[in-house]
Amino acid sequence: MSTIVFRSPSRYIQGKGALKSIGVYIKELGQKPLLISDEIVWGITGDTITNSLATENLEYQYVPFHGEASMNEVNRIAEIGKAHSADIVIGIGGGKTLDTAKATADTLDVKVVIVPSAASTDAPTSALSVIYTDEGVFEAYKFYNKNPDLVLVDTAVVAKAPARLFASGIADAMATWVEARATIDSNSSAMAGGKVSIAAKAIAEACEQTLLQYGIPAYKAVQKGMVTRHVEAVVEANTLLSGIGFESGGLAAAHAIHNGFTVLDGDIHHLTHGEKVAYGTLVQLVLELHPHEEILKYINFYRELGLPTTLKDLHLENASYEDLVKIGAASTKEGETMGNLSPEITADDVANAIITVDQLSK
Repeated sequence: MSTIVFRSPSRYIQGKGALKSIGVYIKELGQKPLLISDEIVWGITGDTITNSLATENLEYQYVPFHGEASMNEVNRIAEIGKAHSADIVIGIGGGKTLDTAKATADTLDVKVVIVPSAASTDAPTSALSVIYTDEGVFEAYKFYNKNPDLVLVDTAVVAKAPARLFASGIADAMATWVEARATIDSNSSAMAGGKVSIAAKAIAEACEQTLLQYGIPAYKAVQKGMVTRHVEAVVEANTLLSGIGFESGGLAAAHAIHNGFTVLDGDIHHLTHGEKVAYGTLVQLVLELHPHEEILKYINFYRELGLPTTLKDLHLENASYEDLVKIGAASTKEGETMGNLSPEITADDVANAIITVDQLSK
């Protein structure tokens, strides 16, 4: 029999104003927190966090994040953490900040708390980081022996982030069931290191259902900076359901193609993680031979959220066929998650599917 593996954070807290109580939760985990955040996010959250930590008499050290989840950045911050004798790392911000916080905590062998500033990716809950070069090219997945000790999501903060980031989170989360289903169908292993459990399958499916039901009204509320029940539901889907769903359910073509996109130069680098994953999800649906109506359902949903569904939207309208084959080659290389869909998919298959999505969207 195959072994199933299910992973999740130790604790997940979500709600409006949750950040005001961060000190109470941190005190249960450590005494000398190292805080990692970029200056923009720190400008929004810093006062609330430091007031809460000061109330609990916690000695904290703040380190500005320089923008790239690279090993050079991780090592730089870890040195500061050592000097502070940090016993817990808190990452506050977007996916790259959070991935850097996890890698720093792993380097220092201390606990980690994750505070997303936007519901823009499913990075917060997982026991892995996506590591890039200093120039922003995908390098590797870095795996850890445990998930975050706490994930704290303040929906008031998340709803004030740009609506484009919220839509990106929906796009990243919409890949969850599509990729988990492929992993199950091919009897492959998930990122968690084993076969997909009944629990992970149910969570991944619930993730997509939640997004299709509530995604559009939630997006419209976030455009006005409001927190509604639709927003709370979609934040949970983007963060918790998608996080557990991808890690314990598996990745396949959508994320492999996202990684493939990073090998090209140019304006595609200005797109978010989720925006590239959205197109990758459509490419996976084409590779899987889904009916036309099914693919159009996703295309129309993405369009309502302002997500890319054409090569022009990706700034790749002038890309050569050779460029698209380069994306295909990177997404089908040894060790990529494309194998969870099928190990027989070639670079040409991917290039042709990328063009097909563009044609269907037009």
